[in-house]
This record gives sequence, structure tokens and C-alpha cells, in this order.
Amino acid sequence: MRFLRRSLVGLFLLAVTTGLMAYAGALVWGALETRWANDPQSRPARERVFAANVVTIEPQTIAPVLTAFGEVRSRRTLELRASAGGDVIWLSDNFEEGGQVTAGETLVRIDPVEAESALATARADLAEAEGDLRDAERALVLAADEIVAAEDQARLRSNALTRQQDLLERGVGSTAAVETAELAASSANQAILSRKQAEASAEARVDQAKTALERRKIAVADAERRLADTEITAGFDGVLSGVTLVEGGLVSAGESLAKLIDPTAVEVAFRVSTSQYTRLLSETGKLIGADVTASIDILGVDLEASGKISRESAAVGEGQTGRLIFARLDTAPGFRPGDFVSVRISEPPLERVARLPATAIDAANTVLVVSEEDRLEVAEVQLLRREGDDVIVRARGLRGREVVSERTPLLGAGIKIRPIRRGSDGAIEAPPEPEMLTLDPERRAKLVAFVEGNQFMPAEAKARVLAQLKEDTVPARVVERIEGRMGG
Repeated sequence: MRFLRRSLVGLFLLAVTTGLMAYAGALVWGALETRWANDPQSRPARERVFAANVVTIEPQTIAPVLTAFGEVRSRRTLELRASAGGDVIWLSDNFEEGGQVTAGETLVRIDPVEAESALATARADLAEAEGDLRDAERALVLAADEIVAAEDQARLRSNALTRQQDLLERGVGSTAAVETAELAASSANQAILSRKQAEASAEARVDQAKTALERRKIAVADAERRLADTEITAGFDGVLSGVTLVEGGLVSAGESLAKLIDPTAVEVAFRVSTSQYTRLLSETGKLIGADVTASIDILGVDLEASGKISRESAAVGEGQTGRLIFARLDTAPGFRPGDFVSVRISEPPLERVARLPATAIDAANTVLVVSEEDRLEVAEVQLLRREGDDVIVRARGLRGREVVSERTPLLGAGIKIRPIRRGSDGAIEAPPEPEMLTLDPERRAKLVAFVEGNQFMPAEAKARVLAQLKEDTVPARVVERIEGRMGG
């Protein structure tokens, strides 16, 4: 009996539990049917509209700017070397690293004792040579006088021979006297030859004396030059660099002492690619004198210098590419040889081109153009230059059209957008005023009832929408959104 009683109690509890579960399921199913009956079965699909920045294509004439990097070099550098060796006895106060010197200023003096002694010896030799020349010239004059005297004596001997011959013909003279007169005349002629030979020797001595004199003059000039080489002067106004000499030091001939650099005569050397190089050529294939601006960024402060392209390197160089171009800078305050600078080169102007942000064009050189219905279309452009964050393109047939300035993967052909335009000052233009509607009381009541009965709408949003619905005019977008949720 006890077993039967417990079995009946278990069956009773199982039946009660099953009934309660069935009742609960019926309640849940009824609630779901009620919810499904109140909500529409399907909602109309709405097109998604994206906001996008747009710019207008306005063809114009633009001078592209080519950017490169280069090094400042000096066009006027003088290496100061010691032409004479010796002890340094004096240095200028400006003979130091970075010292400013002027043209003709004496910078270094080397002990001139040996040079002065050599100059004195050369001058003494010069005076001796001048004396020898004077002696040779006097000897030449005397030799000429002796020739004149010998010629007079030969004439007298010739007259005596003629007289003896006349006496012999008349039978008065003798043959011995005639022979004696002939010997005397021959001796006189021989004396003339001797005197002429002496004159030639005197002339040769004069020539030798003149040659010796010229040599002595050269020796004196050389000694004076060596004495002048003991003083080193500045060839032009400039700044000293690489100074290693100290007073009292010993220098040898040809030793480098410093470099004199003209800070006002500088140029910049920069390398460009071959394609960039072709843009700087004229129609005849010659390098144009394009304007150049070199700048150095020093802690946010830019030093700039302007100039023009002057020449190009004769060869590319082993292991290098492109072209090395030199530009002469007009005025470059603060620039020094060795500075690393950025260079901007003005290229020849391009006509009928437009400047766009680099993000407006893709790898296929296409842009997204905005149609009249604010839908996007794909158009091709010709990419000409890239300048930093901008590109220069030639867009045929797109004059005055708007293109998307910042492309994203969400944007493509056929997508509708809400254009965001910017004014000339870069500020975003204010959006147009929203369309407003005047609602009749019945339509307004339906909208208010739907919003109040929406249990899933946040309280703040519900209050804001109800405040808009209580106004005399309601934004059309708000009405359209609510009626879309209502299904009518």
C-alpha cells in the first residue's frame, strides 16, 4: 500500500509540473503573437549615403616645383701654403678658425733672415755684373778707336809705297826701298785685322756682361720673391678654415696652413633623377637657368637663399644615377660649405592643368566625379607631377566638375554621397537648411503615438523627437524616418 501511495503522489506531481510548463509556454507564445501582430513584417530598405569631401577642378597654369636635397659648396676657395720654410715669427690676430680677413691683409710672417741675406748677395752680384758691363763697353769703345788709328796708319803706309814705286819708275828710287814700303803696308793691314779681332772680342765681352747682368737681375727678383714669400697675405675677403699653425712653429715649403673661403660666393650641388632632369631641358636640349631656392631648417627657423641653375656635371659617376646639377646662389646669409639643404626648383609652367590632393587619385589614375544627383562616377585623368600631398593632373572634359578629395574603400561608382565643400579660406561650407513640413493634427498624432509607444527608443532621443514633433514645422527627414519605422 505504501508503494502504491508514493507512486500516485509522483504521478500527480508530474502531471502538475507538465501542466504548469504548458501554461507558461502558451503565455510566451501569446506574447510573441501579440508583438508580431503590432510590428510590420518587413521594413523598406534605405539607401546609405556617405559624407565625402569634394573639390572643384579648375584648370589653370601651374609652375611645378621639383624638390631635391643637396650640399652647399664654395665657388671661391684659396688654400694657403707656405712658399718658404722657416720659423713662424708672427701671426695675425685674425689667423684663427673662422677668422674674418680682408684682401691684402698680412696673416703670417716667417723668419726672413735667410731670404734677406740671399737678397743682399744677389744685389751685390748685380752691382758686380753692372760694373763688368761698363768695363766691357769701355773696352769696346777703345777697340773701335784702335781700329781707326790702325786704318790711318795703313793709309800712310800705302801712300809711302805708292811714292817709292813712282821714284823707282823715274829711276830715282831703289828696289829695296819699294820692298821695305810694301812690308810696312802689309804690317799696317795686319794691324787692322788684329784691331778688328780685338773689337769682336770686346763685343762678345759686352754680350756676356749683359747676359750676366740679366741673370743677376733674375737672381735679385727671385730673392725678392723669396723674401716676399715669408709673408702670407689674404687674396680676397673671406673666412679662414682648417687653421693648424701656431706662432713659433716650424713650417716647410709647400706645407698647408689654412683655407680661405669666400662665404658670399657659394653654390649648391644636388642630384636629380633622369626623368626629373629631362624636365629642366629646353627645346634645344640645353639646361635651363631655372630659379632655385635652397633652405635649411634649424630648430623650426628656415634659412633660405635663392639662385639659378648654372651648370651640370660632365659625367654621371661610377655607381651613381641621375644628374648632378649646380646652382649658383645670389645671397646666402648663414650658409656655409658643407651644409645639407633642401632645394626647390621651379619647372617650366604647365598650362590647362589642375591641382588635386594626392588622395583623390588612385593607382589607375582615376578620380571619382560627383554627378548632378550626388552620385559618383569614375573618370580618367593624366597624372603629370607629384608635389608632396598634392598632384598635378590634366583632366580633359572635367572643367568645373567636383571630385572626391579623399577616397575610401566605401566609395565607388554609383554610390550616393553628401558632398562636403570647403570655401576659399579652407573652412567647411555650412550645409543647406533642412526641408521643413507642416503636419496636420491627425498625422502629427500618429507620429507622437508611435514615438511614445516605442519601448526600444532611448529616453533622451524620445524627448528630443517629441519636442520636434510639437513644433509648427517638423524636419522632413525626421518625419520620413519615423514613418519608415511605422511601415507607412
